[in-house]
Amino acid sequence: MRILVVDDEKIKRVTLSDDLATQGHEVETACDGQEAIDRLSAATFDVVVSDLKMPNVDGIELLKWIKQGPLAHVEVVMMTAYGSIEVAVEAVKLGAFDFVTKPFRNDDIFPLLARIERQQKEKTVAGTRAEAEAVDEAPITDTIVTESPSMDRVVRMIEIAARTDANVLLCGETGVGKDLISSVIHRRSHRSGFPYVKVGCTLFPPQLIESELYGHEKGSFTGAESKRKGRFDLAQGGTLYLDDVDDIPLEQQSKLLRAIEEKVFEKVGGTVPIQADVRVIASTKQNLLDKIDDGTFRRDLYYRLDVLRITIPPLRERLDDLPLLVDHLMKRIAKDQPYEIDADAVDVLLRHDWPGNIRELYHTLERAWLVGADHITASLLTAEMAGIAAKKKPATGGFRAAMDHAERQLLADALTAAGGNKTAAAEALGMKASTFRDKLAKHGLG
Repeated sequence: MRILVVDDEKIKRVTLSDDLATQGHEVETACDGQEAIDRLSAATFDVVVSDLKMPNVDGIELLKWIKQGPLAHVEVVMMTAYGSIEVAVEAVKLGAFDFVTKPFRNDDIFPLLARIERQQKEKTVAGTRAEAEAVDEAPITDTIVTESPSMDRVVRMIEIAARTDANVLLCGETGVGKDLISSVIHRRSHRSGFPYVKVGCTLFPPQLIESELYGHEKGSFTGAESKRKGRFDLAQGGTLYLDDVDDIPLEQQSKLLRAIEEKVFEKVGGTVPIQADVRVIASTKQNLLDKIDDGTFRRDLYYRLDVLRITIPPLRERLDDLPLLVDHLMKRIAKDQPYEIDADAVDVLLRHDWPGNIRELYHTLERAWLVGADHITASLLTAEMAGIAAKKKPATGGFRAAMDHAERQLLADALTAAGGNKTAAAEALGMKASTFRDKLAKHGLG
């Protein structure tokens, strides 16, 4: 491809152009946006790789000039410092293909160029983007149920995240829907045809999280009876979702930083580097800056994860969505069976503070459905939300069915009381976390 590298920093401009040339590209350079415009006016290019901040004409002005004129087909990759991420996000909205954050290795650009080249070939041969066939093109609001202004930014950020390969940090309280948003980003991205792998970082003890992430060689530690792939390996080409990333022990964070930054790792007990072609989405319900201050989270890892940040508001800040959410969740709970919710019952839900957010709402409605069958009233919900069973749904099938019903209710109540935190709920019941998860799966509460 013919590539124009635009950067006022001579060393970066020269080294990047040299490395791109070694990959077989035809490369020219410009020291600022105005020189880039002059070169684009005089010659044909496929891609422009441009710095964001430059004298005379900056990267945003150059991008607008390209996308608003006859060269709109030229793809633009922006280079930006961490402090300019918000501007880089705006660049994507204006039509930039993607962006990379400085400092970066020059070969971090290569996968982006490969994507551009593949898409351009597909357009030439098929007259359309074949990638789009594998991408979920339905409106995001078909999946993220909302009409709330507080969710507008979340929806816009999901759209941007899906279009780029940048790492994403999802922030929000327990139960706000971070898992759902992560999966939506993956399904709508160019990686949708590859694996989506989730790691619940809080579920693994410190001595096992390394093996879980990177795999291990046979005999590398007691109990390692065979070779095993880790989650980074299983997610090759796709997305790795690190749920509750703040629970990764400090001593393991340097290896995670290397895997994300250099896109390479070794198995536990291994010596052979493995390339990690993985897009990372991480989530946290903690303030990571506080954890940096108290020495339990690495600042450099935070910067690598917090490229695109999406903060999901709690349910109490988007109560205008609650009637929509109730209808959406009840359709999942009742499946094909008819149901009715009194208007007074919805008022009860609107007055609740929802510390467990949408997850708590789901379990509240589910318990009310189990108790009240097809008619949910205000009094029933009031009793349920106070932790009191207004009436018991009769169990059928004898002693075993009654025990199963009681166990399911106990698990649901413990999960709600713990705000959706499975580890805390298991501890409250005196169960092992693994046993608790198995029982949740058994009763369809996982």
